[in-house]
Amino acid sequence: MLKAAKAVFSAGGPEASLEAVARRADVGIGTLYRHFPTREALFEAVYRREVEQLADFAEQLKADAAPVAALRRWLHAIVALVATKKGMSAALALAAHKPPELFAYSFDRLTKAAGALLDRAAAAGDIRADISPEDLLRALIGMCYMHDQPGWQASVLRLVDVLVDGLRGQPRRKRP
Repeated sequence: MLKAAKAVFSAGGPEASLEAVARRADVGIGTLYRHFPTREALFEAVYRREVEQLADFAEQLKADAAPVAALRRWLHAIVALVATKKGMSAALALAAHKPPELFAYSFDRLTKAAGALLDRAAAAGDIRADISPEDLLRALIGMCYMHDQPGWQASVLRLVDVLVDGLRGQPRRKRP
């Protein structure tokens, strides 16, 4: 049902009918409501699933890719997720900002995933160690902020690469 909801909401936004979600999931509307009594509950479940998938992907990358490549691929995955969420962005905003515990949960999961990738790359000596996971996520969110402008995704992916390449340098000394 979550996969169906993601597809329907991505295409139709938060106004997409729950009946369309039930049809796509090949279940009755009553079954959908038994699992998700409100539209917000369904949005929240989809959002949590996306966060879990990103955290799981970070774990997979730690085992399968070189440290900097893993960090870069994970950041690119977030941009791709934002790109597929145009229709869901309002729905996700509702889910993410309504319950404070959901924001805390998702921020914690994504911060830990980013931190693990950053720590691994810093320990290998591949990137500078003076960036926090929170700073990295803030930078990425800021880059994705204009996601409704034409060509935004290519621009953001280029900026992500610039950011990651910049992390490979030594921190500059503060000016007196």
